[in-house]
Amino acid sequence: MNTQSLVEQYGPRESMEYDVVIVGAGPAGLSAAIRLKQLAHEQGKDVSVCVLEKGSEVGAHILSGAVMDPRALNELIPDWKAQGAPLNVEVTEDRFLFLSERGARSVPNWLLPENFKNHGNYVVSLGNVTRWLGQQAESLGVEVFAGFPAAEVLYGERGEVRGVATANMGIGKDGKPGDAFQPGMELHAKYTLFAEGARGHLGRQLMERYALRKGADPQVYGLGIKELWEIDPKHHEPGLVIHTAGWPLERDTYGGSFLYHLDNNQVVVGFVVGLGYTNPYLSPFEEFQRYKTHPAIRKILEGGKRLSYGARAITAGGLMSLPKLVFPGGGLIGCEAGFLNASRIKGSHAAIATGKMAAEAVFGAVCGGRRNDVLIEYPEAFERSWLRDELHRARNFKQWMSKGLYTGTMMVGIEQKLLGGRVPWTLHHKHADHQTLRPANQCKEIVYPKPDGKLTFDRLSSVFLSNTNHDENQPAHLTLKDASVPVRLNLAVYGGAESRFCPAGVYEFTSHASLGSQLVINAQNCVHCKTCDIKDPSQNIVWVTPEGGGGPNYPNM
Repeated sequence: MNTQSLVEQYGPRESMEYDVVIVGAGPAGLSAAIRLKQLAHEQGKDVSVCVLEKGSEVGAHILSGAVMDPRALNELIPDWKAQGAPLNVEVTEDRFLFLSERGARSVPNWLLPENFKNHGNYVVSLGNVTRWLGQQAESLGVEVFAGFPAAEVLYGERGEVRGVATANMGIGKDGKPGDAFQPGMELHAKYTLFAEGARGHLGRQLMERYALRKGADPQVYGLGIKELWEIDPKHHEPGLVIHTAGWPLERDTYGGSFLYHLDNNQVVVGFVVGLGYTNPYLSPFEEFQRYKTHPAIRKILEGGKRLSYGARAITAGGLMSLPKLVFPGGGLIGCEAGFLNASRIKGSHAAIATGKMAAEAVFGAVCGGRRNDVLIEYPEAFERSWLRDELHRARNFKQWMSKGLYTGTMMVGIEQKLLGGRVPWTLHHKHADHQTLRPANQCKEIVYPKPDGKLTFDRLSSVFLSNTNHDENQPAHLTLKDASVPVRLNLAVYGGAESRFCPAGVYEFTSHASLGSQLVINAQNCVHCKTCDIKDPSQNIVWVTPEGGGGPNYPNM
């Protein structure tokens, strides 16, 4: 049932007015909210700010490695340490390993480019950092509404963004309002900032409506899969940071791993696979499970206990894939726009920095009596920033690494180690990730070993640890443009790749004597990683917002 029909049946939606509405309570969105209130307090102004978060609580959907560069946080909240920010484990050592199936070659630290060095950075739970940022925002007077996903962009008569509407609650599987139906609420604003993270549902619509990607390279992504472990104290080294490249991935497939030692005998271990891979039989989840069996990794985890699991797509296109950041009435910040430095495997500092820059542009506009126009001051500030310089030096990283492990490693070493990223050439991304799969009959099938339940696991037991939950009596938030495409094209040509690229067991193909092959979508398993929306070769799967509070509830991730 569409919005107009609901209005006719239930009347107009209630609305609230704010100076600024921010979609997404991640590092970018909360940093923007904090900076707005800081400026308002400093200058004695009254600026109302609202943040919407689709997760059940702030931090529930946050997933990252994470080694955090505190540079942007230093600028936003200089006394963060005194304020109790959960950055407690400073990096003590970097190790970079090239893995073969049984061996591991360590790169001497003096050979490592600066992007792989983490002196002065912190091993953190980004979820807990985000929860702390939420507390800071609320203490400044920001209204944070968790469990209320922004489901619709509201436009004015001139085509400008004038706010968002939250999702309707209590819609049944048949698409009709049930007994507990509650219509969404409209939040009107002078400016709206979108901070949904990588492949944001509304951000994607805005890019299409305003042609924000015109002139930019295709955005490319990686799928990051992560587990939190408690390990034997004799193997624990707080502050140790390990990255690897090579096995189990083929040399022509971009990806690598991270293993970070937190405090309390805990480590985070994860694997990133570039979603531009070509073999439809590849399963990022299974590659991660295989990686943990390598002798260099097994010895750290063996005898330990897996505590949590999660997965999330990350933007990896860098500077060349950034869209236009602003449009009438708002802007894109953080990973919504693609602000992540893939060469450093870091995005939280970029999220905080862009949230701060956008907030300063918004504050000046609101105090100047403006509303719903183009915030050109935000991209101008980015062009002058240290973040732009950092991303410019790293602009060729993903492009080189996509050319193969050895060629990529050599060229990244030349660019980053010998030339400091200051090179006269620029490489471009030529294909979106959904365009790169080859037909299954042209590829070698990959047979993965069965999980042992101690070091390696299956998808369903993993999803259980993510505390993922959706009300089953709601329309599936994983929608198909054409219900015939999964069997007719994806299964027939690509071997049903969605059953392998999803890290949560959402998609499975079944076969019945009378019905033939069918795609079953287990939407309740979805961890909101967005991989299906990105990698589906036909772009037939469209991820939309489920009811508020649905999805994972990540603890300490």
